Amino acid sequence: MEIAMGAIGPLLPKLSELLMGELTMEKQVRKGIESLMTELTLVHAALSKVAEVPVDQLHKGVKIWAGNVKELSYQMEEIVDVFMVRVEDGGKPANPKNRVKKILKKVKRLFKNGKDLHQISDALNEAVHQAKQLAELHQRYEQGMRDPSTSASVDPRMMALYTDVSELVGIDETRDELINMLTEGDDWLKHPLKTVSIVGFGGLGKTTLAKSAYEKIKGQFDYDAFISVSQNPSKKKVFKNILYELDKSKYARIHSEEWEENHLIDGIIEFLNGKRYLVIIDDIWDTEVWKLIKCAFSKKSLGSRLITTTRIVSVSKACCSSKDDIYKMKPLSDDVSRMLFYKRVFYEKGCPQELVQVSKDILKKCGGIPLAIISIASLLANNHDMKTKDQWYALLNSIGRGLTEDCGLEQMKKILLFSYYDLPSYLKPCLLYLSIFPEDHKIMKGKLIWRWISEGLVYSEKQETDLYELGNNYFNELVNRSMIQPIGIDDREDKQACRVHDMVLDLICSLSSEENFVTILDGTGRKMPSLVHRLSIQNSKMDVDISRMAHMRSITIFTNKVVGKLLDISSFQVLRVLDFEGCDISDIGYVGDLLHLRYLGLRYTHVEDLPTEIGKLQFLLTLDLRGTRIKVLPSSVVHLRRLMCLYVDYHMKLPSGISNLASLEVLGTMMLFDKDLDAVKELGHLTKLRVLQVYYHVDEILDKALMRSLSNLYKLDSLDIYVRGGEINFLSEDWVPPLQLRRLAFSLPSSWFKTLPSWINPSSLSLLTYLHIKVVKVSSEAIQLIGMLPALCVLEIMDISKFYEERVVEMSALSSVALFPCATECHFLCIGAVSSMFPRGAAPRLKHLGFTFSAKWIHQIFHSAAGTLTCMSFNMALQAA
Repeated sequence: MEIAMGAIGPLLPKLSELLMGELTMEKQVRKGIESLMTELTLVHAALSKVAEVPVDQLHKGVKIWAGNVKELSYQMEEIVDVFMVRVEDGGKPANPKNRVKKILKKVKRLFKNGKDLHQISDALNEAVHQAKQLAELHQRYEQGMRDPSTSASVDPRMMALYTDVSELVGIDETRDELINMLTEGDDWLKHPLKTVSIVGFGGLGKTTLAKSAYEKIKGQFDYDAFISVSQNPSKKKVFKNILYELDKSKYARIHSEEWEENHLIDGIIEFLNGKRYLVIIDDIWDTEVWKLIKCAFSKKSLGSRLITTTRIVSVSKACCSSKDDIYKMKPLSDDVSRMLFYKRVFYEKGCPQELVQVSKDILKKCGGIPLAIISIASLLANNHDMKTKDQWYALLNSIGRGLTEDCGLEQMKKILLFSYYDLPSYLKPCLLYLSIFPEDHKIMKGKLIWRWISEGLVYSEKQETDLYELGNNYFNELVNRSMIQPIGIDDREDKQACRVHDMVLDLICSLSSEENFVTILDGTGRKMPSLVHRLSIQNSKMDVDISRMAHMRSITIFTNKVVGKLLDISSFQVLRVLDFEGCDISDIGYVGDLLHLRYLGLRYTHVEDLPTEIGKLQFLLTLDLRGTRIKVLPSSVVHLRRLMCLYVDYHMKLPSGISNLASLEVLGTMMLFDKDLDAVKELGHLTKLRVLQVYYHVDEILDKALMRSLSNLYKLDSLDIYVRGGEINFLSEDWVPPLQLRRLAFSLPSSWFKTLPSWINPSSLSLLTYLHIKVVKVSSEAIQLIGMLPALCVLEIMDISKFYEERVVEMSALSSVALFPCATECHFLCIGAVSSMFPRGAAPRLKHLGFTFSAKWIHQIFHSAAGTLTCMSFNMALQAA
C-alpha cells in the first residue's frame, strides 16, 4: 500500500507550491486545490496506518480503496502538470524579473474564453468528489482492516534452529572460520567480552551458521543462550528470554511475572557477573534495539562472547567495535551448492546424466543462496517422485518469472517478505521500480537514480534538497538492507551498479503486478491491467493494447523490434520516462509533443538528429545522447531550464548559450573546441555542476579562461579532463580545487604535468578518493605526498619521461607508516614501485598493486631473456590486513 502513498507524496508539495507561488489564479481553481489538499492529506494519514499491515493480511475492501487512491493521485498529478505546461513560457529564456508578468499575461490569454478554466476547475471538482467518496469507503473498512480469513503463520526462519547437523552441507569450513574469529589467540579466555556479527542477505543461512557454531563451542562456557529478536520485538520479552535461556530452573516463571525493563537488564548483569558466557542474539533489525540489548552485557566478563545476526550492514557495524569482527555471509560455492542440491533431490543416488546440465542452470539461478536451493530442490523432490526432464526445464524457465507465486516456494517468499515489509515507505516503491529491468540486468546506479527522480519516487518538500544525493542514499540503503546486490566499486568505494537476485526479482515482480505499479511484457503470458502506468517491454512477440495506455507514465524497451511497430508513442501525452537505450531506432521527431517528459534515454541508438522541438520539454531533467550519431545539438537545447543531467559524446557540438542551463548538475563529455573562448566562459556559469567531463585541446589563449571557469564550479564532486596536446598548463599552482572533490582524472596518455601540482596535498584534497595522473618525472617525495591523502582509495600514476625508455625509475622506501590509509588499489606505471617500498603498516587495506618494468629490467632481475616483450605489467592480489 506504500505504492499509493508514493503517488500522493510528490503530489502534495506540488499543490502546495501552486498555492504559495506568485501565480495569481482564478478563485474557483484556488478553492478546488485547497479542497483537494485537505482531502488528500487526510487520505495520506489513513494510508500510513494501512501501510503498517502486510498486504496479504489486508481486507479486500481496503486494497480496492488504496488502489483507487493511487489512480486518483495519478490523475491529479496529470491535471497539475497540464496546468503548469500551459502557463510555461514556451521554452524561451526570460529575465527573472519579467517572468512572473509574462506568466500572468499568458494565464489571462489562456483563460480568456473560460474554456480552459472550466476544464481545470471541473477536473479539480471531480477529483475532490472522488476523494470524499474514497474517504467514506475507507471508513467502512477501518475497523476491520485485517482480513479475518488470514492467520499468523510460522516464521520460516525457526526451521534453521531445529535442523539436524547431519543435514547441513558445506557448513564446516564457514563454521570453523566463525569460531576462529571468536576464539583467536591462545589466551582468548583472558580477553574481555567480544562481539562478532554475521551479516548477509535473507536466506543465506546466517541463523544456521550461528546455531552450528553455538552447538560446537557452547561447552567451553559457563552459560549460554540463543535468542531471536525479529523485526518488532518486545524488549521485555527479549530480556526475559535471555534470563530464561541462561537458567531455565531459576527463571521458570519469568514470562508470567511483571518486571520493569531496567530491572530485567540489571538482573542479567547481576547473573552474568564474573561468569564466562556465550550468547547468540539472532535476527536484529534495528540499531536502537541493539543499543538497548547490549546494556545487559558487561565487557568485564573475561572470555565471554556474543554473536549477532542481521541482514542490515549498519546494524552489524553497530554491534562490533571493529570491521574485523563482522562476518559477511557469502553465497555457497558451486561445489557445495551442487552437493546440497543433489542431496535434497537425489538422496544418496547420483544425478542422472540427462539432468546434469539443467541442474547446473538451475543452480546458477539460485546464486548460492541455501534457502533458494533447498526450496527449489523440495519442488523437484516432492513426494520422492522424480520429475521428467521436461518438468525440470519448465521449472528452470519459470525462475525469474513469478516462481514465488508457486505454493512450493512459500517459505522463500516469506523470508523475503520479512525484509520487504521492514523497508520504510519511501524505499518500497524504489525497490519495486527495479521490476522494470529483466533478470540478470546490470542496472547502473546513476541511471536508476535519475529515473527515480523523474518518476517522482525521490522528492522533497524542501526546494533546496539535493535530490540526487537523496536518491543515492536510497540506493545505498537498499544495498545496506541486502535487497539489491552491488556490483563494481568506483573511486569512492560506492556501488556503480547493482543486480537483483532472481528470487528478489520474483517477489518484486509479483508485488508490482498486484499493485499495478509496473506492467511487464516478456512473452510469458502476463495479463495486461485495465490501466498501464509503467511499461517494461522485454519481448517483441506480444499483442499490445494501446487503448489501456492513455495514462502511461513510463516506457522502457529492451528489444529492438517493437518500437514504431506496436506503439504510437506520440499518443502518450503524460509520458515522463522514455528509455530507448540500445534500441534500433532513428526517428524521434515526435518527442517534442511529449511535454511532460522528464527522462529521455537515447544511448546507443541510431538517432542522427535531435529535433528542434526538444526545447519544448520544459520538465526534462535527464537527456542521454551517448553513443548516438548526433553531431550537432539544436540551439533549442539551451531552453531546457530544468535539465539536471546532460550526457553527450566529445564529438558532439553544443550550441552557444549553455550558460542558460542553470540547473545542470552532470555534464559529460563536453568538447571545448580550439579558440572557442565563449564556450569556456559559459562553462563557468554552470555553478550547480557536480560531475564534469571535458575534452580539451591545449591552447594558451583558453588556459586562463578554463581555470577561471573551473574555479567557479565550487560544487564539483567529480572532474575528468581529457587533454590533448602536451603539458597541462591551465591548472596552475594557484588553482584551488573544490573542497568536496572526490574524483580527479587526467586520462589521455598525450597529456601530463611537468611536476606534481602543489594543490595535490592532504589539506586541499581531504576527500579525494580517486586520482589518475601523469607526471614528467615522479619522485619519491611526490609518492609520499600522494600517500598522505587521507581518503584516497584508487591511484593510477604514470612517469611519462620513462614511458618509451628501457629503464624504470626506481623508488626508495617511503618514510611514514601512515601512508595510503584507505587505498585499495594502486597502479604505478613506468615506476619501479614494489611492495617493499611501503614501510610496515602502510596501505593496510590494499588489495591490488600494479607496477611495470621494462623487458631489460626483468632480464636483469630474473637473468633470463624476455624475447620481444617491451613492457610487462604485474598485478598482485593482496589480502587486506
